[in-house]
Amino acid sequence: MRIVLASASPRRAELLESAAIRFQVVPGHIDETPFANEEPVAHVLRLAEEKAREVARREEGDIFIGADTIVLCDSEIMGKPVDDRDAVRMLRKLSGRAHEVVTGYAVYDKARNKAVQRAVTTLVVFKELRDDEIAAYVATGCPLDKAGAYAIQGGAAHMVERIEGSYTNVVGLPLCEVIATLRECGAL
Repeated sequence: MRIVLASASPRRAELLESAAIRFQVVPGHIDETPFANEEPVAHVLRLAEEKAREVARREEGDIFIGADTIVLCDSEIMGKPVDDRDAVRMLRKLSGRAHEVVTGYAVYDKARNKAVQRAVTTLVVFKELRDDEIAAYVATGCPLDKAGAYAIQGGAAHMVERIEGSYTNVVGLPLCEVIATLRECGAL
């Protein structure tokens, strides 16, 4: 079966590669704006499936994987920051607190026109961050393309005091769960 990852995220691709899964990468192009009153889990599930279906409409393939990750803190959906100032705001809000990382993923079988959607939540606790730590991290440019303005696998690893749940979910794709779903769909 030809598997297509509907994502521009190099981290998601690296995770799938680490599991020795053969796939092609084709980024999806959808509007990621939340609907009014849309619940966070419903939001990531909708976006994941929309990404998978959008890529399936224009590409050859059998199975399409879409995913979307958000950081949830005090009911605020934190996607990617719009600029450095927004990144600083997000990191200050996360400092010394627990938050949730929610990834919705969809495995879409094009021939059957059927998608399996799932969401995985991981609790992440940040240490208290100093202003100079935040400024130095934001200056790297890393936060600008990350939900919640941080990458646990990179320069923000020292900010994370502990996690409860899937580490790969925080990176951007709950690998154990995605592989189980691919098997369930007959793709592996």
